[in-house]
Amino acid sequence: MEEMRKDTPIDNEKGDNGIFLNDVNRDLYDFREEEREEDFFKVDEGLTEEIVREISAAKHDPEWMLDFRLKSLKTYNKLKVPLWGPPIDGLNMEKIVTYVRPKTDMKASWDDVPEDIKNAFDKLGIPQAEKEALGGVGAQYDSELVYHNVRDDVAKQGVVYTDMESALTGEYEEIVRKHFMKLVPPEDHKFAALHGAVWSGGSFVYVPAGVHVDIPLQSYFRLNAPGAGQFEHTLIIVEEEGDVHFIEGCSAPKYNVANLHAGCVELYVGKNAHLRYSTIENWSKNMYNLNTKRAICEEGGIIEWISGSFGSHESYLYPTSVLKGDGSHAEFTGVTFAGKGQNLDTGARMVHIGKNTSSFIDTKSICKSGGISTYRSSVEIGKNAEGAKASVNCGSLMLDSESRSDTVPAMDIRTDKSDVGHEAKIGRISDEAVFYLMSRGVSEAEARAMIVSGFANPVSKELPLEYAAEMNNLIKLEMEMG
Repeated sequence: MEEMRKDTPIDNEKGDNGIFLNDVNRDLYDFREEEREEDFFKVDEGLTEEIVREISAAKHDPEWMLDFRLKSLKTYNKLKVPLWGPPIDGLNMEKIVTYVRPKTDMKASWDDVPEDIKNAFDKLGIPQAEKEALGGVGAQYDSELVYHNVRDDVAKQGVVYTDMESALTGEYEEIVRKHFMKLVPPEDHKFAALHGAVWSGGSFVYVPAGVHVDIPLQSYFRLNAPGAGQFEHTLIIVEEEGDVHFIEGCSAPKYNVANLHAGCVELYVGKNAHLRYSTIENWSKNMYNLNTKRAICEEGGIIEWISGSFGSHESYLYPTSVLKGDGSHAEFTGVTFAGKGQNLDTGARMVHIGKNTSSFIDTKSICKSGGISTYRSSVEIGKNAEGAKASVNCGSLMLDSESRSDTVPAMDIRTDKSDVGHEAKIGRISDEAVFYLMSRGVSEAEARAMIVSGFANPVSKELPLEYAAEMNNLIKLEMEMG
């Protein structure tokens, strides 16, 4: 039996205003914009039927969505906190504001976005990334998208990329209704039900049959308000033989009050279609990251997950691939970095249903300064999944004797006609490797950062150049922390 772990308190070092946390210099992500009351609409703290109705009214939901929210709230109140991850007793929903909306409508031109919000995203390089590498960008600030744009050549292919609110209340309502929280039903766990009740913002992507989108689409989520939650919903549908790469980035400034992220990602991959979904999550270390991601693949479909998890106080994150169709394939490549005061419980789940399906999990976890990293995986092969192949490879790098790394694999195999392998390694940085680099004129700190970056290379090499550079920068920042 794994020993019980107490939820460590959030660091309470205070700045002049009493709420901003001191830490290593991470100015690129840790800046914050003051939110004046007159510029934002927000609901009261806590979670009640009145609050859910208020959110629904503010978003102009159709009647069926209001009903869905209220049923999800009832489910939330019935379910208990999941037992599989680390304790989250420091999260008090009575103190969380579930909806904060800037008093601005969504803009299609960056110049029209309010200056304070624009400044935040300018500092993160979002417009520049759009100009250089992306086919479309959605930018969410707190609970709603404030900017969205798609390149003309992408739109002319018939690709739909818009915010979830526009899809829900516009011409794509029936598609949303058909797919919304069907892969991740509210009954799945308590925080899926919470999401169903108070979700807001997020992205809707539809790729028609046979269409290949040659340049990535991106959404970026910025949670700026202290004591708030972000509950964006991402819904991507790739029809038969379609192909797209979607990138999500997340960040938030640090406060000494708990923030919550309980988003949901649902990915539908059609026959012989291909979807690559890349994420760099850089939440602040007062964040409880309780995210749910799931994909389903039809015959010959391929889903690739590329995941970098940094920041957050506690994380539950286990992207799931359901290989429904014969010959479908899933890959998960991820890296997690747990530093001081962090308990990151991450991994992946592969569910083989069709025949001759295949999956591959390759994860790297790094921990230092007392951080706790737990790799948790599940490979499930059904009785009709003959010819299924699954491989799991997880490696852990511990940078000191204070830290902890656990591996918790699970395998449920219901047919002998399958091939499954699992390998796990836990190690430390080699003194010989550090000495070798130092003998070539590299400082000890740089040598250790280089070795850690090399350990994380399976993820960074799969990202577009500018995002790989961001991930390596995050690793260097984490290495600087005492």
